[in-house]
Amino acid sequence: MKRKRVVDIVKEIVLPFIKDKDIELVEVEFVKEGEHRYLRVYLDKESGLSLDDCQEVSEYLSGALDKLDPIKENYFLEVSSPGIERPLKKDKDFVKYKGRFVEARLYHPLNGEKIIKGKLLGLKDGKIIIERQGKAIVEITRDKVALIKLLMNFDQGV
Repeated sequence: MKRKRVVDIVKEIVLPFIKDKDIELVEVEFVKEGEHRYLRVYLDKESGLSLDDCQEVSEYLSGALDKLDPIKENYFLEVSSPGIERPLKKDKDFVKYKGRFVEARLYHPLNGEKIIKGKLLGLKDGKIIIERQGKAIVEITRDKVALIKLLMNFDQGV
């Protein structure tokens, strides 16, 4: 039997716990940075994620992971919000944040540029649609995008 990935195990633990708390699981990452490993769990909440929300999930997850013991090496557990400039990962993110300013970092240049900034118009037929200043519309297939994230823009009240 194939060994489950740490991120999949964490998702299986966290999702039932947060289901009735109106908390969304944004992402789980298990990464090595320098000599340390980090298990990062990013959460969001429509009404705003509080420090108490993060602490409650962290304590629950820590206890569940201690019992299950799926991670043999030492690691730091971090539970937090993805922040104001959060990455957009799921289809519903492109609906929820339509009209907001974004930055798309591309794997390869498009018309000589690897970074595209502008207003998110949405996602259509697998293409991210961004309106740049000057009303130029850019359509980028998701497989060409390394990262797309919200941008803090004071003009839009963010």
